[in-house]
Amino acid sequence: MSRRTDHTDTTSLENFLRPIVEQFGCDLEAADLAPAGRRRLLRVLVDRDGGISLDDVAEVTRAISKALDADDIMGDGAYTLEVSSPGVDRPLTLPRHWRRNVKRLVAVTLTAGGKVTGRIKSASDEAAELDVDGKAQTVAYADVAKAKIQIEFNRAAGNDETETPADGTVEEN
Repeated sequence: MSRRTDHTDTTSLENFLRPIVEQFGCDLEAADLAPAGRRRLLRVLVDRDGGISLDDVAEVTRAISKALDADDIMGDGAYTLEVSSPGVDRPLTLPRHWRRNVKRLVAVTLTAGGKVTGRIKSASDEAAELDVDGKAQTVAYADVAKAKIQIEFNRAAGNDETETPADGTVEEN
């Protein structure tokens, strides 16, 4: 007879957590429960349009912790709660993932074979428009086998235009 320490399935956990996360204007991207020694590790990924700050993550963490303490969904076993935002290496699987990465470079593997790399110009519920070497190309999500943001070390984050002081001077502290 095997002893099962995890009676909570991912779907039940996500259904429990989603309304808590949504109170903060966030989306529940994933919830994963994995063994970690004698404990279990509950990893919760949250995100929202415009990004999520550390303060936002702290607020969501407190709310999730309070809700888990008040409910028996995690059972009697000890667990550790970890709440974070998805990393840049997360695959783009939903329209909102594409929308949140407009202006970023993406590598796309198509279901029909072949690859496309371009900058996301816009994203709708059905497709994204990419700038591929200066030419617009529409990629329907249904045709995407895999899509991942490409990390650009030589590109400044945020504003694409370089900033120069109005009078050309540099201020020292």
